[in-house]
Amino acid sequence: MNENPDETVQSELRGTEVIQAYLKTLDSSPGVYRMLDEQSRVLYVGKARNLRARVSNYARATGHSGRIATMISQTASMMFLTTRTETEALLLEQNLIKQLKPRYNVLLRDDKSFPNILVSKDHGYPKISKHRGAKKDKGAYYGPFASAGAVNRTLNQLQRAFQLRDCTDASFETRTRPCLQYQIKRCSAPCVGKISEEDYANTVRDAERFLAGKSTDLQAELASEMAKASEEMEFERAAALRDRIRALTQVQTSQGINPRGVSEADVIALHMEGGQACVQVFFIRANQNWGNKDYYPRITSDVDESEVLEAFAGQFYDTKEPPRQILLSHTLANEDLMADALAQKLGKKVELIVPQRGEKAEIMDGAVRNARESLARRMAETQAQGKLLKGLAEAFDLEKVPQRIEVYDNSHIQGAHAVGGMIVAGPEGFVKNAYRKFNIKGEDLTPGDDFGMMKEVMTRRFKRLIKEDPNREKGDWPDLLLIDGGAGQVSAVREIMEEMGVGDVPMVGVAKGVDRDAGKEEFHRTGQRPFALRHNDPILYFIQRMRDEVHRFAIGTHRAKRSKAIGATPLDDVPGVGAGRKRALLAHFGSAKAVSRADLADLKAVSGISATLAQTIYDYFHERG
Repeated sequence: MNENPDETVQSELRGTEVIQAYLKTLDSSPGVYRMLDEQSRVLYVGKARNLRARVSNYARATGHSGRIATMISQTASMMFLTTRTETEALLLEQNLIKQLKPRYNVLLRDDKSFPNILVSKDHGYPKISKHRGAKKDKGAYYGPFASAGAVNRTLNQLQRAFQLRDCTDASFETRTRPCLQYQIKRCSAPCVGKISEEDYANTVRDAERFLAGKSTDLQAELASEMAKASEEMEFERAAALRDRIRALTQVQTSQGINPRGVSEADVIALHMEGGQACVQVFFIRANQNWGNKDYYPRITSDVDESEVLEAFAGQFYDTKEPPRQILLSHTLANEDLMADALAQKLGKKVELIVPQRGEKAEIMDGAVRNARESLARRMAETQAQGKLLKGLAEAFDLEKVPQRIEVYDNSHIQGAHAVGGMIVAGPEGFVKNAYRKFNIKGEDLTPGDDFGMMKEVMTRRFKRLIKEDPNREKGDWPDLLLIDGGAGQVSAVREIMEEMGVGDVPMVGVAKGVDRDAGKEEFHRTGQRPFALRHNDPILYFIQRMRDEVHRFAIGTHRAKRSKAIGATPLDDVPGVGAGRKRALLAHFGSAKAVSRADLADLKAVSGISATLAQTIYDYFHERG
């Protein structure tokens, strides 16, 4: 792959003229091109089998859609990356779109990873747990599941059915009596010997068979065992097997779609209406439905279903492993190219299918219906949200209807583990991928100084905005700030914002009001008298929802920080001591304090601690005194 980042035409030319100037230097290689405006912001990223031929299409003065014509007119320069193949160009194009978020591309805005179920393999009594992120832990992974809720529901039922442990290894090693999970029949208490290692291993094997889609055979075997136990008068065992069968049946019932003829596939369905789009993705693994998730990619009015679905698939699988079969609601324009790109990622053949009949078509009809209904709900919610934003602008005398509202709050206990939270709301509701947390770092702050904490948060937030988007053109600048507090908070924040030269950003303080009751809030603005909204005003409810959301977010962040601090030990800072060796040291000595007092010979006696590491640990504590 060859990159020519400096291959730009620096002149006063714009539009087709500047594009024509590039044709002299381009050849017929495959690659990716970027169209940039006069401030070098990326307008569009595209791929081409033949760069010269593709770019020559933009050099024409006529024959373009409104979107493309506007984009061409704004183009001041271009950049090119040549690749070995068109497939490589497709993969690079989707990666660049996700990174650069160009204005005129179809853009997948929500691209989080999906959770899996992990059955660990690094312990004599494996545990079952939810796992998100890189698959570094030793064990068997089952997924992906569409959401944390979907995986939690399945885990809950699996624990009822198989009673596998979900505790940490450290907790397992230190138990002396069964925990609550055993009492409510969701764990077989292997930690205290209530089940043999062999019987537990058989239960783990059955759980994995179920997750692998062999539920029919498994349930038949369990039914046979139950009948045999009953005949042999082992009624307690028969009752346990009966409960397991019931739990497995409940898991399957809650999953809804359980196709017989589709063992592994993603179902991707698109519905477009009114310049908006919804894509529904269903995950089918081991003949089981493991949940669905809806996406609302950013589109323009002149794109068709094929273009939207192709862009979505390319960006969706950019950081995810595709399944061996993908069911699509519409045919892709470059179907063979996309299949080849996905096959390269998976290392196996990937089929792209647009179902026409049979079970697959029925599944797709259901997915398309879900997409249509989800988009209708979103459009209705967006319309209602628009009315609330307009009402908010009127209530606070704003010059325009806010498109981005940032709400701030702090959380701490007498100044300890202080954090600041920021949430964002806009025309589509809460924008959760824009939420931010701030660890309060000010060493000169008096514990509990809310004014000082808020000033620190605002300083850090707007210094970054000024650095990253000084011209306020990326849509990251707020149209309204809501802060938790009264006149004092507003005055303190306004002072620091004016010092930074951003005092023109509208700001309102939300105070608790009389008796700190919800519904009696007072609103404070610089240089104006405080005022209140009537208690049943929808705008007041809207503000309360935003305040409650930032309060929830800040408290959650604070609790996580506090929990981490409580669980921290001096061993965390010793070079070469990771989680496993930390557990071994604590299990051997009982506490971090005892480790710090141990002599060198005792440290060497700990399993997994080499002589070199023992010396490192000894030196760390004794050099510190």
